Amino acid sequence: MEHLESNLDNCVIIILGATGDLAKRKLIPAVFSFFKKNNIKNLFLVCAALDDLDISEVLNNAKEFIVGYDEVTWDKFNNNAYYKKLDFNNLQDFSDLNLFISDLEKKSNIFGNRLIYIASMSEFFCVITKNCAESGLIKKIENNSDFWHRIIYEKPFGRDLESAIRVNNCISKYFNEDQIFRVDHYLTKEIVENIAIIRFANCVFEPVWNNKYIDQIDVILDEKLCLEGRGNYYDNYGAVRDVLQNHILELIALTAMESPEQLTGDFIRNERVKILKNIKVVDGFFGQYEGYNQEKGVELSSSTETYSEIEFKINNSRWSGVKFYTRTGKCLGEKKTEIKIKFKKCDCVLLKGCPMAQNTLTINIYPTGSFYLELNVKRPGQENEIESVKMEFCHSCKFKDILTESYEVILREVINNERSISVRFDEIEYLWKIVDDIYSRNFKLYKYKKGSCGPSFS
Repeated sequence: MEHLESNLDNCVIIILGATGDLAKRKLIPAVFSFFKKNNIKNLFLVCAALDDLDISEVLNNAKEFIVGYDEVTWDKFNNNAYYKKLDFNNLQDFSDLNLFISDLEKKSNIFGNRLIYIASMSEFFCVITKNCAESGLIKKIENNSDFWHRIIYEKPFGRDLESAIRVNNCISKYFNEDQIFRVDHYLTKEIVENIAIIRFANCVFEPVWNNKYIDQIDVILDEKLCLEGRGNYYDNYGAVRDVLQNHILELIALTAMESPEQLTGDFIRNERVKILKNIKVVDGFFGQYEGYNQEKGVELSSSTETYSEIEFKINNSRWSGVKFYTRTGKCLGEKKTEIKIKFKKCDCVLLKGCPMAQNTLTINIYPTGSFYLELNVKRPGQENEIESVKMEFCHSCKFKDILTESYEVILREVINNERSISVRFDEIEYLWKIVDDIYSRNFKLYKYKKGSCGPSFS
């Protein structure tokens, strides 16, 4: 059935939690993009949630987030989209949904391929999984079957190590591992996928990618937005669980991993796990923006962090002595995501211009999607006067016409059964062990102003 694995047609995509922010902003626009780019006829979207709505209302709520909107594609998209009311805790609702989709598959003469995207908090993962299985909405089937059923779980997977193990034991009871995709959309961003290529496909970097030449690596994920109506969720998670546990630590693993045998699937995940296993917390502190406790859904006495600065080290021969510095926060002055590899300073042999700036390779994930190398050069007309300059490549500029949004990549890769985008559970275990260690240290919490750079001393 190889032709099915690589074909976006002949499939039903089911979004559970389809009236939430993730579905509205990301998932529905991603499915629309499939229709626009591929002239698809037999891809169907079934949205399900607790709200009393119809499909027109659900799609119209997502309309402002559609890129490349046009009426012709929109009409085709509407004709292949449906909405069903569903309570996550009601097995009968899942049985009714399965019956509806089975009828749709028969009428449309499609093969029975189904992809479920669970767009909800992880506390619902187990009951949703159970009801999906017991209703027959998703069946436990092998990869070599005439059709496939796959299920996607969005980060964060659990709230700590204990809850993550509990959730994983639940879903493993009902489905095979090759049906399960635990995704972090950051791993599908084009510039993130380029991290390994920059390093392993350019021999100028690999020989100096170690503690002999690198002094420090910074991973920064600053957000300008505050809670945007997500108070109930965010107050239960905070910056460390929401961002550092997945995005930031996975970026560290990708940056620091050894060369995999191949840049695919389990080869990459094996090397990421080796790094995560050896990451240790050194020090850190938390922050909370002023007015956080007045946000809707937030407890008045909440001490949930909206900002964190954590220093790590990696206990292996390549990275011994190198500082890994991380920062993330909400309600800051600008939105920025980047990795900075700071090389050690050279011994200065000049009569003037010492000390020189250190060379830095910056991988900017947002806003520019670029990478640049800072080098020291002689300023024209001046004797031995040194200036730091940038050699820059704008990835998003050169490839802007062919770049694919990360959630579209997720759906496409899961349909094509590409498993490198899925985070394996042993990775998740190590990620939560690191986070549990962070919280066990009771780092101090400092207030900071909205629109600032964080706590004033940072």
